[in-house]
Amino acid sequence: MSWSLWLTLVATGALISFTPGAGAINTMANSLGSGWTRSIWGILGQQVALLAHIAVVAAGVGVLVAGSPVLFTVIRYAGAAYLVHLGIRQFRSRAAAARVGEVQREPAWSMFRRGPLVNLTNPKAVVFFLAFTPQFIRPEQPLLPQYAVLAATVIAIDVIVMWFFFAAAARGLGRLTQRESGQRTLNRVFGGLFVGVGVLLAAVH
Repeated sequence: MSWSLWLTLVATGALISFTPGAGAINTMANSLGSGWTRSIWGILGQQVALLAHIAVVAAGVGVLVAGSPVLFTVIRYAGAAYLVHLGIRQFRSRAAAARVGEVQREPAWSMFRRGPLVNLTNPKAVVFFLAFTPQFIRPEQPLLPQYAVLAATVIAIDVIVMWFFFAAAARGLGRLTQRESGQRTLNRVFGGLFVGVGVLLAAVH
């Protein structure tokens, strides 16, 4: 991959990562609940799904998903239902007053495991990568190194944006978690955001 093409990939990947979505909401929720440092586990889990999406497109299965209305609809509604489920659970979660500097830490494996589910249940990502990936692949050149560079670049950008932007931004809301009313408000806000993303995923064609 030429430097000019790679720099275009970097700019495009950054723009995509900065676009708020389910992954950004999940990252901010993890940062608020378990702290900025530990939120990396959820971000890494999300990268597993990102890598899976790229692998699916590379294997050509993305064509099947894009061309099968029934399969696309089933996956789309399954993803929407899971996001709504996450939102309702967050919305209804109990609030407990926390001491200054203290956070209720979710196990790292739990955050990591939820990361792929948040991103894998969005079939539009497969269709998006099906349109996005060919712009940076040259068929006349060896494909494996090109896909490796593309995957490494997109994942590195997403980790940086999620951890140093979305997770860090959530830290500013940390003071609210020191009061029960503040925790309740944040739970409802993030719960509502998850539900909203789920509804949009189901409604937008």
